[in-house]
Order: sequence, then structure tokens, then C-alpha cells
Amino acid sequence: MALSLNHVHLKSPDPQATAKFYIDTLGATKVADVGEIGVRLDLHGLTLNVTKHIETQTRDQKYGIEHIAIDADDIQGMIDMLKANGAKILEEASVSGDRRVVFFEGPDGVQLEFIEKK
Repeated sequence: MALSLNHVHLKSPDPQATAKFYIDTLGATKVADVGEIGVRLDLHGLTLNVTKHIETQTRDQKYGIEHIAIDADDIQGMIDMLKANGAKILEEASVSGDRRVVFFEGPDGVQLEFIEKK
């Protein structure tokens, strides 16, 4: 059985504002509006579906997601840009020896992680 990533789905009380954050801060592009419930984005090859709670959905719905990890070839540049834009930095650390990571907060409590690309 072959598997591949299809999309990450974020729930937000304000999908348009959340989409604007990903577009303005991380360079996502808008692919389409999803009816009146949300937006589909392309985040550098990763599809993000951003919607409000869906009335017909029967399983439990919560806002946000734990975190999204993104490789970065200029980790210091990303950290500097995040700080300059007032992003809330949650953690800066090293993993696997000297590989740097930074976690920061996006809309609706979603944590985003930049991982230094080696």
C-alpha cells in the first residue's frame, strides 16, 4: 500500500483571516474558495484546507492543529523575519546535534516549526 500526504486541514472561526496569515507570513498562495466555509491554500507544495466548523460533520471538531513542520534553508533569516514581524516565538532549539529548529505560534493556537535544512 502506497501512501502520500494529501492535505492538512485547519479549522478556524475566521478562515479568511487565517488564510491571510499563511499568505502574508509564509508565502502561501490561494488555490480556491471552498464555498462559504473556507479556503484552499498551497503552502509551497502542501495543500492547506482552512475552514470553519462544518455543520454536517458528525465527528468532534476542534480549532487548529498541533503543528506543521516546514524545512527552511535559511533558519536564521526565518527567525529574524518572524521576530521582525512580531510573531510569538515558542521555542528555539537544536535537534540531531546542530540542526536548528524554531517553533512559533500561528492563528488559532496552531504551532508552526521551521527545521534547518541540511
